[in-house]
Amino acid sequence: MMDSSTVDAWLATPTEDEHLDFKEARSQFDKTKLARYCVALANEQGGFLILGVTDRRPRRVAGTGAFPAPGQTKAWILEKLHLRIEITEVAHPNGRVLVIEVPSRPQGHPYAFEGTYLMRSGEQLVAMTPEQLRRIFSETEAAFLLQSAASGLDDDGLFAALDIPGYFELVKLPFPSSRHAAVERLISERFAQKHGSLYAITNLGALTLARDVRHFPSIEHRAVRVVTFRTTDKLHAEHDDFLPRGYAIGFVDLLRHIEDLLPANEVLAGALRKDFLLVPPDAIRELAANALIHQDFGESGSPVTVEIYSDRIEFGNPGTPLIKTARFVDEYKSRNELLADVMRRLGICEVRGSGIDRVVASTEFYQLPAPDFRTSPTRTTTILFAPRAFADMSLLDRVNACYLHCCLRWVSNRQTTNQSLRERFGLTPTRTHTSQMSTIIAEAICSNLIRVAEESKGKRYAKYVPTWA
Repeated sequence: MMDSSTVDAWLATPTEDEHLDFKEARSQFDKTKLARYCVALANEQGGFLILGVTDRRPRRVAGTGAFPAPGQTKAWILEKLHLRIEITEVAHPNGRVLVIEVPSRPQGHPYAFEGTYLMRSGEQLVAMTPEQLRRIFSETEAAFLLQSAASGLDDDGLFAALDIPGYFELVKLPFPSSRHAAVERLISERFAQKHGSLYAITNLGALTLARDVRHFPSIEHRAVRVVTFRTTDKLHAEHDDFLPRGYAIGFVDLLRHIEDLLPANEVLAGALRKDFLLVPPDAIRELAANALIHQDFGESGSPVTVEIYSDRIEFGNPGTPLIKTARFVDEYKSRNELLADVMRRLGICEVRGSGIDRVVASTEFYQLPAPDFRTSPTRTTTILFAPRAFADMSLLDRVNACYLHCCLRWVSNRQTTNQSLRERFGLTPTRTHTSQMSTIIAEAICSNLIRVAEESKGKRYAKYVPTWA
């Protein structure tokens, strides 16, 4: 039971450790700050945040008026972070103390607040390093992918469950002269494991090569879902299909299925009108591969989903990204390196970190609105929009395009100018268009998305880079 004696014992602790943090919070404590501390403590295996105690030695109880309705605060944290904390009010002789008990994160799943994975560093909250995140995600990624999806199979069972000839086509190798040699190759790829005289198929093998993932209980809910809507909302669905083949072996079929369902867009090319897909095929390929590779297998909700509307296509996958959406162009972190490596070697995706670059470049080439990256506590969604005239784009659309244009040029060792942005939108070099670009650039600067490059000489010839550059 937590009482005054517990608090007195904590007061005598020589120093704060990774499981104990004191805050005076005499009158109040910011709710957002509380959420950030809960995330940091959870990421450090849990601990106690104690309000109403001075954080400098010799510590003493000062009393706190923070969070007078602990039940409401607990409910808010649960809704905001999906983290269940406990809050105990202790009536200490020297004042009210609030003890907030934060549980440890689940194995392999760090918590994030507003896209940032936090930890404590002295008195500060800082972002976790890539190395720390990799260690956390590796706790479950390899364990899950190498777990058995089906066992007790002979050669016939393996060939019935997995498209093994299709695998050899993907790696551009002739089929071995014997079944035994083919199975040995699967084992070396960790798609299968030998158990005595029989075999087991791993989740990795089933996810990539299954003839039908729904035959594997551990991954049956991972079949890709493609939904087509008649208009711009979800009220009228025309198609709702699950594509059950493994991600690698069924990737071409997935792309073909998406393209068959996409509305065509009539574009004037020279003197002729030609029909093109609503969005570029290369962007579809990259975002489909990204959604498969970067999904969080710890999330048990909806699978990778492709939603096609009359004015856009949305790619959604379970889990939140390891990096902020604003850094998708120049950074790369995957929670599933094992799966990513396999998909690269099978030709499904290209060199790491270049996929979003190609998506942005493709939308610029076709002068489409910039892609929109969105996150929720459990999902990541990327939206590709149909063609839209510059005059029909909102200021937010234009600023987003300006920022991604700046990022793309930066990673290509180039800088953004008024002219390059005008060309990105397909506008002629008129005074009006130049002025419009200046307005967009000014808004992007005010939004802290881009800044003037240090080597710029004068406003007329100014060059711009992302703020993080």
